[in-house]
Amino acid sequence: MAVYTDVAAEELAAFLAGYDIGELLSYKGIAEGVENSNFLVHTSRGYYILTLYEKRVATGDLPFFLGLMEHLSARGLTCPQPVKNRAGAALGMVAGRPAAVITFLDGMWIRRPSAGHCAALGEALARLHLAGADFPLKRRNALSVDGWRPLHEACGARANEVQLDLGGFVARELDVLERSWPRDLPQGVIHADLFPDNVFFLGDKLSGLIDFYFACTDAFAYDVAICLNAWCFEQDHSYNVTKGRALLSAYARLRPLTGAEQEVFPLLARGAALRFLLTRLVDWLNVPPGALVKPKDPLEYVRKLRFHQTASTRDYGIAA
Repeated sequence: MAVYTDVAAEELAAFLAGYDIGELLSYKGIAEGVENSNFLVHTSRGYYILTLYEKRVATGDLPFFLGLMEHLSARGLTCPQPVKNRAGAALGMVAGRPAAVITFLDGMWIRRPSAGHCAALGEALARLHLAGADFPLKRRNALSVDGWRPLHEACGARANEVQLDLGGFVARELDVLERSWPRDLPQGVIHADLFPDNVFFLGDKLSGLIDFYFACTDAFAYDVAICLNAWCFEQDHSYNVTKGRALLSAYARLRPLTGAEQEVFPLLARGAALRFLLTRLVDWLNVPPGALVKPKDPLEYVRKLRFHQTASTRDYGIAA
């Protein structure tokens, strides 16, 4: 979440008048995240999230995202739901941007996840993968291996402004991953961005998943690798095998990894690390002036990637 596009109170009130959610009382921008403009909206009926979809989000993908949230909720997963206006539409326009009102989900995200939190996340991820099995829509993952080199080229020589020879480090890793990336693993709907700030807890109980705007059709084990990168490293970027084993074991109780998935897991973890290194690098170098957004440090993923480059399947805590 972030704020790139501001919205005037009068314009927002007029937009919300088309919904049966009460009168606008207050609203404020949400600075976390980097993809869309988001506001916490307080009306006489309660709290909602207003999302303005920025230029990086294709309008044609919005039915996939919104439909997926409805589909998962119908199958027992707790996630925000698009609110339809009085005309029955989930999408409208605000400040020249496609926009949607989303239900507010109670809970807080965990700044320092424990092994117990990682286990809860692993179970929820497996439930998501299973619940999405009959979702009828598909969306290509534009941020999989075929999309990484264009991101690298977009950074150009400026990567070296962030760290000496970062451009060369990324180019060498791209050569390896493009040559070796597996393309025949079990796949379906994945979240693709299930970082701690997209997972809410009430106490120690997982209360729901949010922010499905990177969701797509891709390998399930790649989604697991994304979560492992996001949840199982310490503040010094060392891998915590206890957390990793908790996440992987809880996931496997509902959806065991196949032998092929286990064999290539280190490569998937490398790819997941490179994907977030690259998108963070692009955002770090291209924050629009005046945007209410906090770009995340790309170098965190350099350190994680170096771990994956020498790791074996056993190092992650995957049960044989």
